[in-house]
Amino acid sequence: MKKRMLLIVNPISGVGRQKKIERLLKDNLNQDLYDYEVRYTERIHHGTDLARQGADEGFDIVVAVGGDGSINDVIKGIHGTDTTLGIIPCGSGNGLARCMKIPLTPALAIRVLNQYNEGLIDTITLNDKYYIASIAGVGFDAYIARLMQAAKLRGFSAYLNLILREYPSYKEKDYNLVIDGKEIRRKAWFTTFANSNQFGYNAAIAPQAKLDDGLIDVSIVDKIPIEHVPITGPLVYANHFELSQHVEMFKAHEIWVTGNVDKWVNIDGEGENVGEELHFVNYKQSLKILKRDMKRPLRQRNPGEAFQLMQDQLQMVHDQLIPKKK
Repeated sequence: MKKRMLLIVNPISGVGRQKKIERLLKDNLNQDLYDYEVRYTERIHHGTDLARQGADEGFDIVVAVGGDGSINDVIKGIHGTDTTLGIIPCGSGNGLARCMKIPLTPALAIRVLNQYNEGLIDTITLNDKYYIASIAGVGFDAYIARLMQAAKLRGFSAYLNLILREYPSYKEKDYNLVIDGKEIRRKAWFTTFANSNQFGYNAAIAPQAKLDDGLIDVSIVDKIPIEHVPITGPLVYANHFELSQHVEMFKAHEIWVTGNVDKWVNIDGEGENVGEELHFVNYKQSLKILKRDMKRPLRQRNPGEAFQLMQDQLQMVHDQLIPKKK
């Protein structure tokens, strides 16, 4: 019996790779395995309503076609149901997809869905209202996430330009944290609460984080002097940020935070005005998701298709570095 799949597409996500999705589904999705339907979001957080509706209608799988924010919206809609999450990454950072080794080329991500390799990952709740699949943060990263929401450009270059512009003026803040009952006070440039290992763009801020271990990886980062950036930056991209003298890391099941004077939190790449007091809890293996089976290759069907995939990948790199104006 075929599985019923609903694909929820954010038409303005990331740098535009989702625009060819219906053709790519026709060419790549195993239609002997799936009956599918595509629905498009029309407003902010509309994906949550569509996902909840899909779960109520009995869809077995709801696929988020977009970035980490789009995935987060879908998770909110299906959380607590028996519906499985699928991912076709079409955002800018794509932190959760990168952590799960899901290809950023949509045609290949669709073939991950064809593997139907179902598994479980953790989710983190914030103040019993917000769900986090990848990463949350306070301080500078929340400030940048908030600015990115209002930015006219997307992609890595836009993200990097904001960081460089705002870095000199953003000051460290004082935070009180209770980490599994142990109270600590720290002055931090930013602090992250991670389920996956990265922000996106392969920036591994929590290199030891695992998606299914029942723990939140906390990284408390002080402001990195400009002369230390050439050393610290490569550690982030080499998956060894724990070696930096500017970070302190913990693992915990439950965390309380006070002193979030900005009130903003980066939740899976999107800025949310949450408040000064925060309560994070990990719910172990609480979300069904289609994972990539790394033992099974994602084969191309013919030389012409391989050439098209290569073109798509080159276009993806181009769009990341030189995003188009909207």
